[in-house]
Amino acid sequence: MTVAAARCLILTPTISSSASSCSAVLRFPRIVHRRRRRALSCSASPFASMDAPPEGYRTNVGICLADPSLTKIFSASRIDIPTAWQMPQGGIDPGEEPRAAAVRELREETGVTSAEIVAEAPNWLTYDFPADVRDKLNARWGTNWKGQAQKWFLFRLTGSDDEINLMGDGSEKPEFSEWTWMTPKQVIEKAVEFKKPVYEETLKHFAPYLQSDPATSS
Repeated sequence: MTVAAARCLILTPTISSSASSCSAVLRFPRIVHRRRRRALSCSASPFASMDAPPEGYRTNVGICLADPSLTKIFSASRIDIPTAWQMPQGGIDPGEEPRAAAVRELREETGVTSAEIVAEAPNWLTYDFPADVRDKLNARWGTNWKGQAQKWFLFRLTGSDDEINLMGDGSEKPEFSEWTWMTPKQVIEKAVEFKKPVYEETLKHFAPYLQSDPATSS
């Protein structure tokens, strides 16, 4: 199945389950992209775009979950900061591949297992924590990170909205209190200021794979 005039090849994952449904793992074959990717430029942006995550930054995956029609993006408000809306994200475990981390984080934070990867951002995008956020997070983690280096993935939901559960798969403490589908523009507008540049660059890269929303077209 192809999306956006065959800009990428979408492969449906296979799901293997053990005795518990919470242990289901999505296994994705390697995706071959049919178009040459242009390197992202960061010359005029307050963040960096790099081929590899730099030292001093926590490695992290970002998850852009689109609805089945590829017109809207999942965004959720944080339990600890209700006014902060964001796309799911999470740290990469030692020895874990970014793609596997993205699948795991999607399941842990949204409960979604019915999804397929449409695209992967070619570069790592980094942002610095504001001073107060840096102090709070490093105290929680026992670290001294400057910020996060993120690898972003675009997923398409292949199931229904009923599958989305902010309690996740039960393996981690819930992070979100409510969620909704948003246009890419709304996702950026609702994001906290220090994440906006990364969101803008991420959604710019994924734009060729997303469809325009008929409800907002003139």
